[in-house]
Amino acid sequence: MPEGIVYLVGAGPGDPGLITVKGLHCIKRAEVLVYDRLAPSRLLAAAPPSAERIYVGKSPAGHAMTQEEINRLLVERAGRGQVVVRLKGGDPFVFGRGGEEAAALAAAGLPFEVVPGVTSAVAAPAYAGIPVTHRDLTSTLAIITGNENPAKPESNIHWDKLATGAGTLVFLMGMAHLEQITRQLLIHGRPADTPVALVRWGTRPEQQTLTGTLADIAHTAAEAGFANPAVIVVGEVVKLREQLQWFERKPLSGCRVLVTRAREQASGLARAIEELGGEAVEYPTIQVVAAEDYTPLDTAIGRLPEYQWLIFTSVNGVAFFFRRLLLAGRDIRDLKGLKICAIGPKTRQALSRYCLRVDYVPDEYRAESIISGLKDKIRPGDRVLLPRADIARKILPEALTGLGARVDDAAAYRTVPGGGNTEEIRRLLAEKRIQVITFTSSSTVRNFVTLLNEPRLPELLAGVTVACIGPVTARTARELGLPVAVEAKEYTIEGLLKAIVEARGCGRRA
Repeated sequence: MPEGIVYLVGAGPGDPGLITVKGLHCIKRAEVLVYDRLAPSRLLAAAPPSAERIYVGKSPAGHAMTQEEINRLLVERAGRGQVVVRLKGGDPFVFGRGGEEAAALAAAGLPFEVVPGVTSAVAAPAYAGIPVTHRDLTSTLAIITGNENPAKPESNIHWDKLATGAGTLVFLMGMAHLEQITRQLLIHGRPADTPVALVRWGTRPEQQTLTGTLADIAHTAAEAGFANPAVIVVGEVVKLREQLQWFERKPLSGCRVLVTRAREQASGLARAIEELGGEAVEYPTIQVVAAEDYTPLDTAIGRLPEYQWLIFTSVNGVAFFFRRLLLAGRDIRDLKGLKICAIGPKTRQALSRYCLRVDYVPDEYRAESIISGLKDKIRPGDRVLLPRADIARKILPEALTGLGARVDDAAAYRTVPGGGNTEEIRRLLAEKRIQVITFTSSSTVRNFVTLLNEPRLPELLAGVTVACIGPVTARTARELGLPVAVEAKEYTIEGLLKAIVEARGCGRRA
């Protein structure tokens, strides 16, 4: 039997982009993924599809497993020879009980490795614009558990030394004891006007920051209904937030955006959303696969010299066309003399990778604009090859035929329903944790409705901004009963994001 191993991996504070390179590498090779309540879904999705995912989260409402049961689980699975990733929020050894799990593995004689993570004690203040140390203000930092009741007589926290012993104090998960914590600090000599910040859901779209002083923060938090998960930052460095806050000022701060594109194409949109301060939740409602019958396209490739125009309506069309071209033993030299049309800049960029110059790109990136632009360029009798999706609209080949062209509309690929986690998406929508849904094609809309299979869809989408890449996609969404609020003027990913930012304004300005 192969020797098993457990990787104790810190997942970071919530923003999935803060996972370490080594931590992500471990997740990608996991056979068993044991994860906590606040583990980002993007990180769970990074594990192989075959990996067993075991939830062991703890919350104020109860624990899925006790710590002793988690320890036994890790020992058992590693003992079977499996590669186990124990994915823990923040850093495994900063109030993460990772030390106890490591000790259980060591006692059993099983190998393990610790992969440190970014702790919320530093990350949450940083995302709120608060450096925990600053040369002009303090050079000392203390990180303290907030779960221990300061009023209990056998407290392990030496409040008389702590209150004035470090310039910055960071309490983790201490909202339930905020009043007692501030009282102990005041009793033991911390000035009443010491600045305090509370950072809730730090590094995530829901991040909220509340500031005050030791004298009033408990009352202010109670009035605002401020609760865990939050960090409490005490010290003069809190004053720097007014100048240094950055995350909550981003245009999509506060937005969790559902991305319905195919998995292979979602990453670019997800990155752009995150750069704007939002969080992308990938729900690939479509999968792009090979056409069922390549006879028409292969026949056309065998007769390329007979064509005058080659029209591409998507990046996918480019990729699958050249795949077939190469399989036929041909290359770009066989395109000599052909004029090429691309529906938009991304498709033109895809063609440029083959060192091909595009003859025409319409001003508006849809079929109707191709027709308008080519009506004076295509002559009667010209032969046109149109490699595209098998279910694409017929308006383009019909209109080109009307111009006198001979059109071969050949399927280069097809789209089928994707395999996203529908239950998770339904739960996020029900909890009102999705603020925006993006659709980049009619197929994504149709498959979203089919996969969700939700009779209460209008109710589920109440308050959600439905954003479509263009009028064709928007029309499909409306026909299926979705309340379209944003329709991009420029039919590109960049245009869609610009329209979301302008129309919704969902970022919070502090």
